[in-house]
Amino acid sequence: MAPRSHPTARQRRLGTELRRLRESAGLKARDVAAFLNSTSAQVSQVEAGIAGVSEERIRRLASHYACADEVLIDALVAMGGERTRGWWDEYRAVLPPVFLDVAEAEHHAAFLREVVISHVPGLLQTRDYARAVFGYMVPELPESELEPRVEHRMRRRAVLNRKLPTPYETTVHEAALRILVSDRGVARSQLLHILQEIECGHTTVRVIPFAREGFAGAGIEMVYVGGPLPRLDTVLRDAPHGTAFIDAESQLTRFRALLNRVEKAALEPVASRDFIHHLTKEL
Repeated sequence: MAPRSHPTARQRRLGTELRRLRESAGLKARDVAAFLNSTSAQVSQVEAGIAGVSEERIRRLASHYACADEVLIDALVAMGGERTRGWWDEYRAVLPPVFLDVAEAEHHAAFLREVVISHVPGLLQTRDYARAVFGYMVPELPESELEPRVEHRMRRRAVLNRKLPTPYETTVHEAALRILVSDRGVARSQLLHILQEIECGHTTVRVIPFAREGFAGAGIEMVYVGGPLPRLDTVLRDAPHGTAFIDAESQLTRFRALLNRVEKAALEPVASRDFIHHLTKEL
């Protein structure tokens, strides 16, 4: 397979998992190269996501690494298959690659859990709200760059509206619901949209009120993307130069604990729905 110039986050993750299996087996890249009648450089390219890998080769490698986890092997084969050309591919060369990586991660997610403090979650944003958020960037985006970002964010909501919606749970701080990113009309429409999504039954929203005591997690924002098995989970976090994809098991364990702690600080879903409904009356 021809080398890729820009592997996606999903392709890089497959390579990472193959490298982890190799290292767990105590093998060097040169050992695997000899087994495959290949070169160390080619093995490194596969493990970096730069080169593709066939189903037959993934299964051969798993056997060579003495991996007996059939669920994991099947999941890796699925990741190694021809990459799904979803709607996000229309934005290639239009938006930064991380936008496409996020959409693809959400598309394949078994479930999504999110914590937000300062903004309404992207998957629940209305068009006007999203436009206000992207319109606040410095330097200011021209319309030719602003509109694709807004449209991309709206299309990401497909995971919540398809025939089998992805289970989605989000914990939102009251601050995110009260900050007027635009005018009061946009704010009220945004809250009503969240209530509509809750009523659809595929979205769970928990609110952390300002009055909640003992909540010191204002710096915790993340999207937890569930994989076909826990080992393949991923955490997405905003970083100074884009979104970071975190998949080290020690970090995943930490973020699972943080998620549970934040959710315990929030109101229950029904009380959260009533809380949001009350906020709409104030606007």
